[in-house]
Amino acid sequence: MNLIIQGFEIANHDLRELAKLAGANQIERITGEAFRLKNASQREHIAEYCAGAELDFAFVEQTVPLGDFGLVAMDMDSTLLAIESIDEVADMHGVKPQVSEITLRTMRGEIVFAESLRQRTALLQGLDQDALQRVYDERVRLSPGAEKMLQHMKSAGLKTMVISGGFTFFTDRIKTKLGFDYTAANTLEIVNGKLTGKVLGEIIGSQGKADVLKHVREELGLKREQVIAIGDGANDLRMLEEAGVSIAYHAKPIVQEKATYAINHVGLDGVVNLFG
Repeated sequence: MNLIIQGFEIANHDLRELAKLAGANQIERITGEAFRLKNASQREHIAEYCAGAELDFAFVEQTVPLGDFGLVAMDMDSTLLAIESIDEVADMHGVKPQVSEITLRTMRGEIVFAESLRQRTALLQGLDQDALQRVYDERVRLSPGAEKMLQHMKSAGLKTMVISGGFTFFTDRIKTKLGFDYTAANTLEIVNGKLTGKVLGEIIGSQGKADVLKHVREELGLKREQVIAIGDGANDLRMLEEAGVSIAYHAKPIVQEKATYAINHVGLDGVVNLFG
């Protein structure tokens, strides 16, 4: 078993101490921000040490090449993007505090996603549709390392997909900008240039995300073990269950508990270092 250590500034003494704690017999550099401690054992105090040093760690039983996978699927808000897009849209309408509170409770699993989306979208009633473009132009920011991660995934031959409980207005533009193969999200109802406060069609929530991933996986003829999924909130849990490898990215505790690996400090490019 190998222990992958990642961080923006990894001191040599931290690597030596972690190797000692894990009983590793070799330290191998992956990148300037990632190291592989070979033949390590899962022992006490490693999680505590890494938390104190602000380092990410992952025990990897067998290093699997990225090329063995066929699909990577990810959430959009607070995963691919460093923002919650609906919160930023709400800011344009003067209701960000109310919407942000509902968003936070949803990500913690305190509110069923479909109901929370209806509540948040209702607060957007009357907003001019031009505000959506303003949010995209002025507020949308990719999470650190997102483009680098996608480049590696595509080079390894993986199909890429965004599955969002957010809105198609943003996923459509992100698909074009970054070259995603698939996207799925919710569609806002707009009448006479104004948001009605409603979502068209069936809401893509927790189960919807899982269903979309499963459909695309089967369409591509892939096994569950050939899929990587990345998310941060409780509404991503069922989607993560449909993947062979699940990654909690700067995620809520409930997601970190369930995922194969967790990344809390480095960017999305850190995902690549977990594979061969």
